[in-house]
Amino acid sequence: MTLEARNLSVADRLAQVSAMLQPGRITAICGPNGAGKSTLLAALAGLLAPSAGEVRLSGEPLAAIHPRQRARAMGYLPQAGEVAWDVAVASLVALGRLPHGDAGQGAVARALAACDLEQFASRPVSTLSGGEKARALLARVLAGEPQWILADEPLAALDLAHQLALLRVLRAEAERGAGVVMVLHDLALAMNHADRVLVLDRGRVAADGDPAQALSEGLIAQVWGVEARWIGDLGTRALAL
Repeated sequence: MTLEARNLSVADRLAQVSAMLQPGRITAICGPNGAGKSTLLAALAGLLAPSAGEVRLSGEPLAAIHPRQRARAMGYLPQAGEVAWDVAVASLVALGRLPHGDAGQGAVARALAACDLEQFASRPVSTLSGGEKARALLARVLAGEPQWILADEPLAALDLAHQLALLRVLRAEAERGAGVVMVLHDLALAMNHADRVLVLDRGRVAADGDPAQALSEGLIAQVWGVEARWIGDLGTRALAL
């Protein structure tokens, strides 16, 4: 199930962005503040109508797919997730099953375990820390067993251990065949953990390819205006400024 952006434009935010995204891979969207990263992710999820161009899922226009079918296929994690009701963590995670119309207890249990939340299952969401809440919202997405996971800055509120744990979860999702697309500001995490990096600059695609190519030192200087160099081996690289 491919996910494709075809010449997407959103007034003052995106300009003719095209990308064919493949399942089974982790794609990182990177770029400076205001580059259009969150806008692109929202458009891919069908939450923002482009002023031009379109999004296609398995070759079919996303706008033509029934909302319930689309919700089953795609799980979206916003940058600043809000919880309207102070429910137990397990109940929050179970909301991910709504598009399927079932309780999906096995899927909920797996999602809680994947996000290291089993011990918090009966706790009210209001008692969680920021990082714990972020993991609970991701677990809600995972409980829906989507074919595409679209996550906006999913690592921002997490400590180092839980960042790595979450990356392992997302890698496992990709290995089961899901497509993973996430917005990342940390270029080292994108370099070491993504299969593909899409770099946006002022709403346009500045680079698109494997991490070593898309995040070259020259490209970083061009887009971010920072002189930097990569140190270390592939998979464990650090960015020296």
